[in-house]
Amino acid sequence: MSQMDEISVEIDDNIDKDKIDIDKVNIANNIDKDKLIDDDKSHNGKTITMIEISQNGKYLVTYSEEDHSIVGWNIEDVDEGQLKLDHTVEPVKLRKKEIEVDLHKMCVSDDKKLACITFITYEYGSKKREILEIYNMNNHQNIELDCHLGYDYYYFTFNLKGELILYGDCCEKKIIYFYSTQIKNNKWKCKKIYEIPKDFKLISISKCNKLYLFSNNSIYEWDLITEKEIKIFIDEEFEYDDHSKDESKQRRYIKENITVFSNEKFICTRIKDKIIIYSIELEIPIDSLDINNVNQMCIPMKHPVLCPLLFPLFSNIPSSGFWDSVMENCREKCLDHLKQYDQLPKKYFNLPNNIRAASKYAFGILDGDVCKIDLEKLISNVNSLLKNSDELNNSDSDDMIGHWYFDNDFKINKKTYAYENLNVHLFNSYIMDTIHALFQEVIPDSGHKERIEWDYNDNDYNDKIELQVFRDLICTKLKNNQSFMCTEVDNFEPLFICTKVKNLEPLLIKTKLINRNIITLTDMGLFIYHFNENDKSISLNYYYYMDFISIDQYGDRYYYYKKLQSYKKLFSKLTLPLPNYNSFKFCDEWVSYVKDEKDEKSFFKYDTELLMFAIKEHNLELVDVIYKKCDKESLLKYGVELLTFAIENHQPKLIDDIYKKCINYFKEDLGNNRIFLSIITSNMPLLNEYYPEYTLKYSLETIMIIDSLFYNKEHRNNDLHLYSFQYLQIVDLTRSIWWLKYNALMRKLKNNYKSTFQILSFIQELIILILFPIWFVTCRILLRFHFIFKIDSYDNIFDTYVNGYLDTLFLFQKKTTPSIITVTFMNPYIKFINYPQNYNWVWELINPQPNPFAKTISSDIYKTWSGEALINFKWNNYGKYYYAIIWIGFIILLGCFTAVATIPQEYINEGIQKQLLVASIILGSIHLSFEIRQFIYNPIKWIHDAWNIFDIIAYLFPIFTAIYWIQTKDRNVHLLSFSCLFLDIKFLLFFRAFESFGVYFTIIISVAKKIISFVVVLLIIIISFAHAFYILLSPETPETKISFETYTNINDLNNPWNLVPTYIQVFENGTTNSNSFIIQKPDGNTNMFTNFKMALFAVYLFLTGDSRALSNWTYNDNSTLAILVVLFSLLIVVYLMNLFIGLLNIAIEKDKVSYLIQKAEIIAEIELFYLLPHQRRWYAWFPEVIHYYASVDKTREKIKEMISKGEWKTEFPELKQNLLNELAIQSVDENSLQQLLKEIQSKL
Repeated sequence: MSQMDEISVEIDDNIDKDKIDIDKVNIANNIDKDKLIDDDKSHNGKTITMIEISQNGKYLVTYSEEDHSIVGWNIEDVDEGQLKLDHTVEPVKLRKKEIEVDLHKMCVSDDKKLACITFITYEYGSKKREILEIYNMNNHQNIELDCHLGYDYYYFTFNLKGELILYGDCCEKKIIYFYSTQIKNNKWKCKKIYEIPKDFKLISISKCNKLYLFSNNSIYEWDLITEKEIKIFIDEEFEYDDHSKDESKQRRYIKENITVFSNEKFICTRIKDKIIIYSIELEIPIDSLDINNVNQMCIPMKHPVLCPLLFPLFSNIPSSGFWDSVMENCREKCLDHLKQYDQLPKKYFNLPNNIRAASKYAFGILDGDVCKIDLEKLISNVNSLLKNSDELNNSDSDDMIGHWYFDNDFKINKKTYAYENLNVHLFNSYIMDTIHALFQEVIPDSGHKERIEWDYNDNDYNDKIELQVFRDLICTKLKNNQSFMCTEVDNFEPLFICTKVKNLEPLLIKTKLINRNIITLTDMGLFIYHFNENDKSISLNYYYYMDFISIDQYGDRYYYYKKLQSYKKLFSKLTLPLPNYNSFKFCDEWVSYVKDEKDEKSFFKYDTELLMFAIKEHNLELVDVIYKKCDKESLLKYGVELLTFAIENHQPKLIDDIYKKCINYFKEDLGNNRIFLSIITSNMPLLNEYYPEYTLKYSLETIMIIDSLFYNKEHRNNDLHLYSFQYLQIVDLTRSIWWLKYNALMRKLKNNYKSTFQILSFIQELIILILFPIWFVTCRILLRFHFIFKIDSYDNIFDTYVNGYLDTLFLFQKKTTPSIITVTFMNPYIKFINYPQNYNWVWELINPQPNPFAKTISSDIYKTWSGEALINFKWNNYGKYYYAIIWIGFIILLGCFTAVATIPQEYINEGIQKQLLVASIILGSIHLSFEIRQFIYNPIKWIHDAWNIFDIIAYLFPIFTAIYWIQTKDRNVHLLSFSCLFLDIKFLLFFRAFESFGVYFTIIISVAKKIISFVVVLLIIIISFAHAFYILLSPETPETKISFETYTNINDLNNPWNLVPTYIQVFENGTTNSNSFIIQKPDGNTNMFTNFKMALFAVYLFLTGDSRALSNWTYNDNSTLAILVVLFSLLIVVYLMNLFIGLLNIAIEKDKVSYLIQKAEIIAEIELFYLLPHQRRWYAWFPEVIHYYASVDKTREKIKEMISKGEWKTEFPELKQNLLNELAIQSVDENSLQQLLKEIQSKL
C-alpha cells in the first residue's frame, strides 16, 4: 500500500442534513450579529478547533479534533444572518481504525478542494508520520499528485489562481511545489518546483505566490513569479537558536512566534508581542507596534488598508492589553442595545483565536464556536475607543482624525525602528464611499446622453468657489481675507467656503458633507475641506485638478460625460490619487498653504508632490524650502529626483547634504535602511560626470560593509573569493519535474509490480555499465542545469547511481579543494544594476534604457572590491554564457570564410564555395547589425572606443569580399588577405575578457592613450623629413613622362635611368669603352621619391634601418643629402626612438582596474544589445542587493594596503571596528593616520 493510501477519508452518513441549524449569538459590538455554529448538529456536538477560508473568501471549512470531522460552509455574499452550511457536500470524517489521526493543517479552495496534512500514529505507537491528503468535496474522491514521492509536507495553500502550493522535504532539500488543480485522470499536475536554501526557515506562503522566510534574525519575502527578494525586517534582539538540529522544533518555534500577512501596499509581521509594518513602496519598515500598547494600536487598526492585515496577527494569543480595552468598551455598548442576549456569558467577549480574514469579514474560533466579525464595525469601535480616550484627546485627536484621509504620521522612537512623521498613504473608507457616490450621482447612465445639471451660484466671485451647505455652524471667508471666521448658531444656517483658483471660472457640479468633511466636485477638480472644532477653522485637506474644457466650448455635455467617466475610474480605487502637477500649478493659494510652516500636517501629506512640482518648475527657492522640512518618506520617494535636480542645477551644498543624509540614515539602522543608499547609486552617472569626487568617496566609505552589526565568517571553497550572490538564493528545479515523475513511477512499480521493476532495474544498470563514460558526462550536465537532483529514493538504478556519483564528487572536492575562512560583505551599490520597470518592448530593442551600471564606467568604482564583486556577479550569472554564444557565432563566421579563402579551388566545388560565402555574408551581417545598433545608440561613445572601429572593419571586409566574389566570380586575393587578417585578429580580441589576457590588451590601449601626443610629434617630424627628402631627390622630369620601358638620356641626376647601375665594356688590354654597354632597367623602387606618398614610405623604411632607398646617391656628390641623413639618424633614430621606448616602459604597468573597466564595458554591451528587454528586468540577474564572500586572509591584506595608502575610511566606525576586531587588526584612528602621512610626505 502506498503512503498516500495509509490514511483515507470517509463520508459520515450518520449526519442528518435536515437537522443542521445555526444559532444566532451576538458576541460584541465589533461582531455584528456574530454567528456561532450549532456544533451539536455540524460536528456531533463537539467543539471546533480549526477553521480555514478559501483564497478569495468564498468558502469556509471547520474541523473538530474530538469528532475528527471537517464541515464546509458557504460564506460568499453572506452579509446578514447565519452562516450557511454547504448541503451540496458531505462532511468529511477522518478514519481512525488501527491508527490515530490528528489534523495538523488544512486549506480549502473556492471550488471546494480540500487539502489536509495529518499526523498519524500507528497501532502501539510504533510509527509516526505526517501524511498529505487531497479530497474533492464535490465528488467525494481523493486526488493524487503526479510528483508525489511520499515525503513529508509541512505547509500548503491555494493561490489566487486556484493552484496548490506545497512545501515539504525531499532528501534533505526544502522544496516548494506548484500544482495545477485541473484534474486529469484524478491527478493534479506539477507545474513548478523550487528549492529553498538550508539556512532559511519557511514562515508562510501567501495566496499571491510570495514566500516569507526567516534566517539570521531577518525576515525575507521572495516573489516566486518575479523572483524578487525583499528583506522585510531585521531584529538583532530576537532570540532564536538558528543552529538547532531539530527541524521540527525550529518549525514549531517559528510558527508560534512569527506570523506574516500582506497586501499590495504593506507587509505586517508579528514577532512575539511586536508588530512591524513594512511599506512595499518605500522598501523600509515604517512602524513598530507593541500589541499591548493601546495608543500605538488604535491608529493603524482603524483603517481598512491595515485592519485586515493586523487583525489576523492576534490569532492564537490568549489576550492583550489593547484587545481587553477594545472589547470592554464595546461590550457595554453592545449589550445595552442587544438585550435579548443578556444571557451571554462573559467569556464570549474574549478575543477569538485562529482568526482568518476575508475582504469584509473575519472568522475566528471563540470557545469552540465559529464567529463572524464585521471588520467595518470593528473599525468603528476602534474609532469610538480613540474618540473616548482621554490620553488621545489630550493629544489633539481631532486633528489626528481629520488628517487621516489617506495618511497618518507614525511617531515611534528610534529604538523600535520607526520613523517620526513618516506618512503611510491610507484612506478613510467613508470618504471614498462618499466620493464614489458623488460621481455616481453626477454621471448619467451610459445608455443616455443627458445634460448635466449644475448647482452653480454665480455671484461676484469670478475666480473663487462658493459652496452652500447646511450645518449648525456658519463660516465665511472674505474675498480678500486669508482667514476663516466661524460662528456657532442654534439653527441651520448656510456655510460659505471660497478657494481661489487662478485663470479659471469655477463651475460647481456637486457637493457632499460627511463627518465635518466637505467634499466638493467642480469642473476644475475635487476639493476636500475639513472643519476643526477645536480651533474653529476650515482647512483645505485635498485638491486634485481635473482637466475640463469651458462649458461654452461645447453645445452638449457628452464631452463632460466622457471626462467624468475617466475621473470616476481614477477615484474608484481604494485610495485617493495623489495630487497631480496642475493641482499646484493652478492653485497658488494651496501651494502657500501646504508649504506654510504653521501647518506641518498638510505639508507632510503633500510634501513629495509639492517637491516634484517645484523640481519640474525649476523653482530653486521652493525646492530649498521643501527640502528643509521634508522627512524620510519624502527623501525615499523622491530623493533620486531631488539629487538629480541638485546635480543638474549645480547645487553642491544640497548635493552634500543629501549625500550625508543618506549615509546617516543607513548608519542609524544598517539592517533596515540600506535602501537609502540607492538614492546615491541611482545618481552615480551624473555624480561621476559632474562631481566625480563623490564616486570615489562613496566607493571608499562603503567598502567592506554589511547590512548587519555583525560579520558572518564561514569555511568555504578556496575559489569563492569575491564570489557574489543574492543572500536568498532559491533554485528553480522546474526542469526536473520529469525526474520526479520518473521516480514516482518507479516507486509505484516497486510497490505494485515487483517483477517488472526488477527487469527494468536490470536493463538500466546494464545501460549505465556499457555507456558509463557517456552517462558520466550526461549526468554531470543534467545535474549542473537542474534537470535531475539527488532524491535518495533508491527505487531505481539511475537514482542510485546519481546518488553515488554525487557522494563521490563531494568527497573528491572535499579532498582536492582546500577550504578557506570567508567573511560576507554587502555590495553598497543598491539598485545600481536595475533597469527601469516601465518600458516599451519594441522601442527597447531599438533604443534600450540604460541602468546606472551601463552609464557609469569609472575607475573609482572598480578599484574597490565592491566593483570587482559586481563584475563577478554579472559575469557568472549571464555574462560568460552570452559571451560564449557570441564567440561561437564568430568562430563559425571565421571558419566559413577562412575555409573558402584558404582551401585550393580544386578541393572545393563551386556550390559549396557559394554556400560558404552566403553563410559568411549572413553571419557577418548579424554581427554587423549589433555594431550598427551600438553606433545608433551612442555614436560619440562608439567612435571613442578603438575596439569598435576594428570590429566594424573586421565584419565589413568579409561581407564585401564575399558579395564581390559572388557577383564578379573574381577571387580577389588582396581583399581576401585583408579580410582574413582582420578576422584572425578579431578572434584574438575575444581573449580580452579573461584576466590573464585582458590585462595585456588594456596595456596596449592605455599605453597608446598615454603616448598619443608623443606619437603625433614624432609623426610630424617624420613627415617633415620626408618632405625634405622629396624636394631634394624627386626627378625634374614629371612623373607622367618617366617611362621604365623606354630609355631616356636626359640631364637629370634624379631620373631613375640615371640612378640604375650601368655596365661598360672592358677590353683585354685594360682599356674601356666610354659608352655604356649594358644599363639595368629601373623600376619603381629605383627612386622612391618620385611622389610624396612613396617618399613617406621610404623615410619609414629608413627609420626601421632599411637605407636602400638612399643607396642610389653618392654622399660625396650630394652634401645636402648627407646632412639630412645625419640629422634624421641623430634626431629620430637615436634620440626620439630611444625616448619613445623609454616612455613605453614608463607607461606599461599591469593595471587590473583597467581590465575590470574593459570587462564592465563588455558586460554592458551584452546587457543593452544582446539581452531582450524583459531579460533585463529579471530579478535573478539584476537584483537590488548583492552580497559577496571574501577570504579572511586577503581581507586582512587589503585593509592593511588601504591603510597604508590612506584609503581606509571610518565613516561607519562601529561597523568597521567590528570588522577589525574580527580580523585581529589593530584599530586605526583616521585623523592620526592622516597626520602621520602628512609628516612622512613632508620629510620626503
